Amino acid sequence: MTLDDDYFMHFALNEAMNALSRGDVPVGAVLVRGGEILASGSDAKSDDPTAHAELNAIRTACRKSGHWNLSGCTLYVTLEPCPMCAGACVNSRVSRVVFGARNSKSGAGGTLYNILHDSRLNHVCEVRAGVMAQECLNILQGYFLRRRAAER
Repeated sequence: MTLDDDYFMHFALNEAMNALSRGDVPVGAVLVRGGEILASGSDAKSDDPTAHAELNAIRTACRKSGHWNLSGCTLYVTLEPCPMCAGACVNSRVSRVVFGARNSKSGAGGTLYNILHDSRLNHVCEVRAGVMAQECLNILQGYFLRRRAAER
């Protein structure tokens, strides 16, 4: 485990807390290049099913950099990317994906699918799982417990 991964995962956790404070699903992401945060994002309530933390960060990074190619970037995300977000990482050439909690419902970083590291695709991302996993999982579990309790 490198200190850098923990360091940047803290920023992703802050993004997740921002989402939580808005009542959104607490997933956060940051895109890092050369030790600098290029962009961040969190899940957002909207009528857009693509408003996931990873896509929000990728879109922002592409706008800032003026280019779709995010080679050399590491994406830190509190929850393992879904197939849609993993596909966006591959298509935007993100070099490395570091995630916290595994996603047993739709994880595409090795739990259910392995889109991020599938050599049949045009790009393969390096993957590191489980960074600050318990902290990431606690935020998500707390959110869904409160949400289910409120629905009763």
